[in-house]
Amino acid sequence: MDSVLRGELVVIKDHKKAAALHEKSHYGKFHQNELQLSPLEALYLLEKGKIKILDKTPHGKVLSVDEIWEMIQDKGLLYKYIVFRDLRNRGYVVKTGFKYGSEFRLYERGKSPGDGHSDYVVKVVTEDQNIPIFNFSSYVRVAHGVKKKLLMAVVDDEQDITYYNVEWTRP
Repeated sequence: MDSVLRGELVVIKDHKKAAALHEKSHYGKFHQNELQLSPLEALYLLEKGKIKILDKTPHGKVLSVDEIWEMIQDKGLLYKYIVFRDLRNRGYVVKTGFKYGSEFRLYERGKSPGDGHSDYVVKVVTEDQNIPIFNFSSYVRVAHGVKKKLLMAVVDDEQDITYYNVEWTRP
């Protein structure tokens, strides 16, 4: 399935194939009859061999996995992608968590964005990243306030991920 790199997004114009990809696996979002994929979704689908990404030149040069990896790293999205890929490989539906101050919203296996609310918000951090206690407290408070569980995805130098389920408790 061909797609085109357009600014920050990768766009699939073939409505029938795009609709099938969106409805079956919940990738991207539709806007003006096009399926718009985030760079994370596009790289994941490219690595899986589900799409080809063309640049904007008149002849549409096919971009390699390495070129998209470089784009992800240049945008500072490496650790987010590592977590995104891991969660997708585990069978979760992963959507943006921007509205909740996190990287992702996570739907349990078998659930989808159209069937109800997400169960988790996911915050991605590196093992050497310092998080001020007020920021950490706000992550927990927001997750609790919107009735979601907070998963802290800690990525180490070897790109291994440890997940911590953080919950609000009363003394």
